Amino acid sequence: MEPEHHPDQLIKHHRHTRELLNQISTLLEKQSLVTGLVERQEMPQHQLVSSLVQRQQANHLRQQINHFHPADIAMALESLPKEQRNQLWDLIDTGHLGAVLIELSDPVRESLLHDMGRDQLMRAAWQLESDELADLLPQLPSHIIPDLLASLEHEDREQVKTAAAFPPDSVGALMDFDILSVRIDNTLDVVLRFLRRRGSIPEDSAVLMVVDRSGYLKGTLSLESILVNDGETRVEELMNSKPIAFHTDDSLQQTANAFERYNLITAPVINAHGQLLGCLNVEAVLEYIHKESKKDILAQAGLREEEDIFAPVWRSGRNRWPWLALNLCIAFIASRIIGQFEDTITQVVALAALLPITANIGGNAGNQAMALVIRSLALHQLNRSNFSHLLIKELMIGVMNGLLWGSIMGLATWILYDRFDLALIMVSAMVVTLVVAALTGVLIPVALKQAGQDPVLGSSILISGITDTFGFLIFLGLAASII
Repeated sequence: MEPEHHPDQLIKHHRHTRELLNQISTLLEKQSLVTGLVERQEMPQHQLVSSLVQRQQANHLRQQINHFHPADIAMALESLPKEQRNQLWDLIDTGHLGAVLIELSDPVRESLLHDMGRDQLMRAAWQLESDELADLLPQLPSHIIPDLLASLEHEDREQVKTAAAFPPDSVGALMDFDILSVRIDNTLDVVLRFLRRRGSIPEDSAVLMVVDRSGYLKGTLSLESILVNDGETRVEELMNSKPIAFHTDDSLQQTANAFERYNLITAPVINAHGQLLGCLNVEAVLEYIHKESKKDILAQAGLREEEDIFAPVWRSGRNRWPWLALNLCIAFIASRIIGQFEDTITQVVALAALLPITANIGGNAGNQAMALVIRSLALHQLNRSNFSHLLIKELMIGVMNGLLWGSIMGLATWILYDRFDLALIMVSAMVVTLVVAALTGVLIPVALKQAGQDPVLGSSILISGITDTFGFLIFLGLAASII
């Protein structure tokens, strides 16, 4: 059993990691500064002195960085500009390269792979498990892949090809081939001898997979059952004959939900015929969830996953153009709507001060509804049978919040401007705008999902633009009809 980590210990670990990362950045800056000073000095054997200083600084930094956990090294690389990132990457021991590559984000990993030589790429790839290598394969230079696959043992090569053949969002793409399986007709003594002979147990292996002679999954056997029961007991008597298993083509999103719902640590992965192919560990599932959450945060703002903070200006700017263009079009429409009510605004100048209120609250309300719908879609809670219930519920919430906050703003408007008609306009506009916001917050993610798109992609931008436009139209339209 792993030792429990006290919150204070975790805080100290994070603080220590942060200090080490700051130290690396300082050492890199110091190395560059010292090298620059030496190069500007006029002295005998200038090149020799400069080389010795650089080597001394590099050795000191190498000693520091290679004591890090691969995840911390990856964090350090992601926090540095490209030049310093490459400089630090050259100082990492060869034996750590593969583990660090797996921990890196896709854009940073791609940039480093692009600058690595053939021999360095091959050595890094050899350090990886079959499932990890399959994840890395699409980012490797195409001319390296045949030689790399040819250098692997037959079993490892077939496993890599199998994992790479599955879609990236399927269970098969993340399954681990390093599994412990025992025959259903074995006794516990036989199982114990097998484990001792093997000498090690894969990480996160809470259970052993039970198969028949043909490799078909029959159940799972916990390690606890092996230790506490008599050695003559047959596996069949103690195994869980109805384990939660996943197929290779199952969706990772649904699988992640199942891991959370059933508190799974390890689960068997089978093919369409029920034969055991591998297992899925909670570590891989957590990495997938973390990656998807980062992707969703960027997607809401219309950004792509491959953009990191040190990406070239041209690439980052180009990635943002489509959604900025859409936002500009919506803003232009909103401006034209305001222009159509110029006479009304001229008559009652207070309308210009009150105009942003309904639009802003509409955008916030729409994003709240959108967040709920996206979560329901991700958890597969929203379907055709309950869609109308959710829509009606959100519309009722819109009416309720519109009446509540509209009344408050209406009262404030009456006090400030001493005009009951303006107060009435504010109440009416708030109610209608929040109803429209609720409608768009529900319909836009669902429409994107039905169109085969990620419901998160640009939803926030679309909802904010639409609610702003309709907010202006509703508020000024009511004002023109009443005043």
